Amino acid sequence: MPESTSATIDIDAAVERCFEVASDIASYPQWATGVRATEVLETDDHGRATRAHFVLEMLVRRLSYDLSYTYDAPHEMAWTAEPGGDLRAMEGSYAFRRVGNDVTRISYSLHVDPGFPVPAFLRRRIERQIVETALRGLRDRVGELRER
Repeated sequence: MPESTSATIDIDAAVERCFEVASDIASYPQWATGVRATEVLETDDHGRATRAHFVLEMLVRRLSYDLSYTYDAPHEMAWTAEPGGDLRAMEGSYAFRRVGNDVTRISYSLHVDPGFPVPAFLRRRIERQIVETALRGLRDRVGELRER
């Protein structure tokens, strides 16, 4: 992956549960900040998205793109933007690691090339905001589902 932005968070839940929530692409509009819509285009034998369409609301622009997913359940999921859409490139991944009794450390790495001029420092700042917001949203979603 090209130079990327990364962050980690610990979540009080089993690795399998965290992976299950993160890999439920159809639910992202319910908890992932900025994601306005998703459409699962193809799935694997386990019902997980292997291709999905996203509509993302940015500060001054709405972006539309398709992602291809790979999985090493329940340890990792990764994605790459397909050619076309509003992004030149996007690569990202979640890594899930058990660090205690029902505590999971999730590492998220992301690289985005928006396909329009953005200074490098601003691109990194946007990536950091996306990564940190996604991790907090994932933590909150896992907690919300645990309470049900």
